[in-house]
Amino acid sequence: MTVLNTVEPATGLASLRRSPLADRAAEFAASSADGLRGVRLSEEAFLTQVNLRVPPESPALLAGLERELGLALPHRPNSVVGDERDAVLWLGPDEWLVIAPEGRADRVVSRARTAMADSVGSSVDVSADRTTVRLAGPVSRDVLEKVCSLDLHPRAFGAGQCARTLVGRVRVALWQVGAEPAYRLLVHCSFAGYLADLLLDAMAEFTHA
Repeated sequence: MTVLNTVEPATGLASLRRSPLADRAAEFAASSADGLRGVRLSEEAFLTQVNLRVPPESPALLAGLERELGLALPHRPNSVVGDERDAVLWLGPDEWLVIAPEGRADRVVSRARTAMADSVGSSVDVSADRTTVRLAGPVSRDVLEKVCSLDLHPRAFGAGQCARTLVGRVRVALWQVGAEPAYRLLVHCSFAGYLADLLLDAMAEFTHA
């Protein structure tokens, strides 16, 4: 009897995945360590990202979603509830983005659909559509301001806030996760390389002579 080689789904297939910026990891590390003053660039790959669309005029449905997810939904524009591990980002009056560790998408989608079983709404796993670029360090705001027209001054945009905006010519979801500051840029995978090049170029000004 011939036995075919198989790949165990939970581990084997996962080990074959490559993030959009996997081949840039060494470049990011070198740029962050090689004389750049107070700024670090890295990729945070494979985060769970689930898009929720829910009518905001349905308080009972929203409350049910919060119970199922174990997280409150932010209702203030451009705000975030949670922490870097588990969070919900406000993207619009009827749209939120759930962020969680890798491998949690099925659970989040299932729980959201349970809450929305008899209601209008949607829960879509968009994890494979995006990667996350992290820009951090004391001068990270200075770097980002070179390529983003959003007002990033602390009086206008601070820790725990998010916005959909353009960075260069790419639309991203921008999330400030720390007061240092540090930023997460959630970008479509096909534009990740362009975004990386743009940020590395913006960082070059801060290279030590």
